[in-house]
Amino acid sequence: MAKTPHYSKEETKIVHGITTCHTTSMDLVPPIHMTSTFKFKDQAQGAAIFAGTEEGYLYTRISNPTVDLLEEKIALLEGAGDAVATSSGMAAVAATVMSLVRPGENIVACNALYGGTFALFHTHLKRLDIEVRFISPAMSNDRNNIIPLVDDKTRLLYIETPANPTLDIIDIDLWATIAGQYDLPLAVDNTFASPYLQKPLSLGADIVIHSATKYLGGHGDIIGGIIASTPAMIARINEEYFHHFGPAMSPFNAWLILRGLKTLAIRMERHSKSALTVAKWLDAHPKIAKVYYPGLPAHHGHDVALRQMKYFSGVMAFEVKGGMDAGKKVLNGVQLCILAVSLGDCETLIQHPASMTHATYSKEDLKKAGIAEGLIRLSVGLEHPDDIIDDLDQALSSV
Repeated sequence: MAKTPHYSKEETKIVHGITTCHTTSMDLVPPIHMTSTFKFKDQAQGAAIFAGTEEGYLYTRISNPTVDLLEEKIALLEGAGDAVATSSGMAAVAATVMSLVRPGENIVACNALYGGTFALFHTHLKRLDIEVRFISPAMSNDRNNIIPLVDDKTRLLYIETPANPTLDIIDIDLWATIAGQYDLPLAVDNTFASPYLQKPLSLGADIVIHSATKYLGGHGDIIGGIIASTPAMIARINEEYFHHFGPAMSPFNAWLILRGLKTLAIRMERHSKSALTVAKWLDAHPKIAKVYYPGLPAHHGHDVALRQMKYFSGVMAFEVKGGMDAGKKVLNGVQLCILAVSLGDCETLIQHPASMTHATYSKEDLKKAGIAEGLIRLSVGLEHPDDIIDDLDQALSSV
């Protein structure tokens, strides 16, 4: 394992990460270990590595030096003991759930979730006789609403905060307290915030999940996921799911995420600052019915966000007066903003959750999760905020 750095400032950790290089050549930029398998000195060493009595690499599905560097860096940034990198964010969600929950057991989760996570929870886990007990965002910050959902078959509490796409803020400390009361793990999807803006483990969570595709990579050119937790929990996930189902991250993708991570602090500060500027402008616009952004004091989760986040991130949502028809005009009228799913890229991305990222929700499920059919999600990029505002303004002029 790598040595613990002596520096304490978050921005320095983001740039430097761990201090031990996984090669003898002492590269400033670590090399990409693009290999499926690794050579052994002799049969005895190969047997020892397979048996776990000697450290070493044997097969990239199990471990790889480049991927290890990423895992160590995320563990450092999240304040975790260990981490495992996966082929996608959904692979990270699935690996966590399938390692901890068995047929006949249940999960308690807030139902404002990424559409892929909701589909897994709502539809596919039923086939495995795993129940997911959902609670709406409006009820999710009251322990009296959560506790009745927990019983002796509950094995996991699961939340996203900020939630996708409603930007609901879930109180991590509250959920962690309940998890501790019942000796259950709490998993938090930290994708919208990144470890620079929010540290769920320090607030009592047990597992942190990321779609590394988003802010960690930051450039829209990779797919990946991360799970960070204690060494014992990561060992359990590796043994019970990861090593045998095989959702391994490509070493090349790990290298790209490592490169993207070096600018995480300055990117998240710029995303957050620009998003707040855009959110304030939208909130004052006569054609906007509602803005969902925790940085606005009127947002119902603003006070909790102030307590558990450093800044408010770069994602927001809004509704246009005139409903879905008016929203379509905005989506089709933007010129700088790019009509595309995902978030956390350098470019500003705009999309319609009900027909795109959250198409897995029925109309009834959308309503339960507080996702309006006319809701538009905006991931504010690194362009100058004035240009983003000008583009939204000209698109709104057609409404």
